[in-house]
Amino acid sequence: MAQATDIQRRYGKTQRVDRWWIEPALFGGGLLAFVIYSTVSALILGNSWHFEAGPYLSPFFEPLIKPGWVPEWISPAVFILWAPLGFRTTCYYYRRTYYRSFFMSPPGCAVTEPAKSYSGESKFPFILQNAHRLFLYVALVFIPILWYGALKAFWLDGEGLGVGVGSLILTANAFLLMMYTLSCHSLRHLIGGGLDCFSCSNYTRTRRKAWDILSLANEHHKGWAWASLISVGLADLYVHLVANGVLTDLNTWSNF
Repeated sequence: MAQATDIQRRYGKTQRVDRWWIEPALFGGGLLAFVIYSTVSALILGNSWHFEAGPYLSPFFEPLIKPGWVPEWISPAVFILWAPLGFRTTCYYYRRTYYRSFFMSPPGCAVTEPAKSYSGESKFPFILQNAHRLFLYVALVFIPILWYGALKAFWLDGEGLGVGVGSLILTANAFLLMMYTLSCHSLRHLIGGGLDCFSCSNYTRTRRKAWDILSLANEHHKGWAWASLISVGLADLYVHLVANGVLTDLNTWSNF
């Protein structure tokens, strides 16, 4: 009992005078809102709430995979979302976000937490975070897939080339998701982190240049992470609203 009382007294203790709790509360709430929305949109309403309108396909379903043997009640999104979900869940930045916001470990820098020991990510289930680089390889495959979906949004069968609000939204989303992936810490290390000499050969110099470019993107990884999270949610919502007749897409086609 005395130990529990001691933990309660120490928890949250800090000499910080700023409002350190705003960031974990705000980011944790935003992340939770996205998890709830994406689960309902893609998995629960995936079959009853239309996700395709004209040349537009929600990024939650890109590419559209629906084998004939799969029961109708299973959303096609289950064949897609495991990849971006695994990539974001194991992302270094998102680990920091949900460790602080949901696990309170720690709630903030220089703020006391209840745990009296620290084992890092060496035990189950946190050891699974080491799969982040594997998910990175899969995420890189999705970059051209998302751009293909964005380019398709400029072509309507029967009418040809055109542009609509949905075309621009899907293109912006593809760009932001690409930048989030390319700014990944693991990708930056994969390109140049294992080199002992950057100027020993043309090969290492080329890798150095690539590493420099990725480093510029990596400096804003937090921004890309949130921008892409918001964009993919908004793109999905927009396609759903157009597909279900709630919104009318402004475009250059005459028969949309």
